[in-house]
Amino acid sequence: MKKLVSLYGAHSELYDIMNERAKNYAAERGLEYIWAPQTPFTPEGAIAALKDADAGIIDVDKYDKNIFEKIQDNVRILIRYGVGFEAVNLPDASASGIAIARTTGANAQAVAEMAFAMIMAAKRQLIANRYVVNSGKWGPKNVGGGMKGKKLGLLGFGMISRLLAGLFKGWDVEILAYDPFLSAEACEAAGARKVELDELFKEADAISIHIPYTPEAHNLVNAEKLNLMKKDAVIVCTARGNIIDEDALYQALKDNRILGAGLDVYAQEPLPADSPLIGLDNVILTPHVAAQTEDALWSMYAKAIDIAADFLDGKDIGRDLE
Repeated sequence: MKKLVSLYGAHSELYDIMNERAKNYAAERGLEYIWAPQTPFTPEGAIAALKDADAGIIDVDKYDKNIFEKIQDNVRILIRYGVGFEAVNLPDASASGIAIARTTGANAQAVAEMAFAMIMAAKRQLIANRYVVNSGKWGPKNVGGGMKGKKLGLLGFGMISRLLAGLFKGWDVEILAYDPFLSAEACEAAGARKVELDELFKEADAISIHIPYTPEAHNLVNAEKLNLMKKDAVIVCTARGNIIDEDALYQALKDNRILGAGLDVYAQEPLPADSPLIGLDNVILTPHVAAQTEDALWSMYAKAIDIAADFLDGKDIGRDLE
């Protein structure tokens, strides 16, 4: 029986249950499943855990030739539990004959739901109104806005953005999409109007970011772009840190140039305790958990196991490969 070793996660009631379920599901797919969480992660620990494996499930840690060269005799594929490859040296993996895959789409619904929740929480000023309750004085209250009949701007128009747009179906919301890789016709067919970046920032009542981090995307949302936004607009990011210039966002929020924001990702994670963003009452801050619901976590486990089983059986896994 082929061996699949998962390095993802840490012992907790939830993950103990998830991994027992994963073990049973892997057996149904003809795989021996071993959970070897790396807390903390070390290259030596990863090598020891994977050296006899045929496949592995990995997290966001750095993988390069120092690991690949020591596991290449057995490991044929590593599956990223998630969607990003930022820490995986893909040329090194290729040189060692190790395929790299990801659980693309398995957590898309959860991320879309978090973006929706952040947009509505920011528009309704839930954090500021919680502070009103904490003060014991119920006036003046913070009156926010809604999204019915408004414009939703989507930075990137992939699966998550389309699911998010669907959550606003029936709200008479116009969908604006900035995606240089899609034609106006493709956007229109999916229910969105393609716009240029500045137009999106000028017109949207809420903006949600769903693009990968690349050097070109570094601080793409800067002071200039934030200054284009409506005073009662909000912006949320559940994608990757460093796409938004956090200093510029802080200043825009502090000066009330925009209504609010929501961040699940940051330039530095964990977000430093002295970050000025923490002191604001018009920003929702969460610890990179947009993709983490119980349903989404299991969906990623199941997809990772399916990818491993199919790949080791010689089946085409196509779009899941980098």
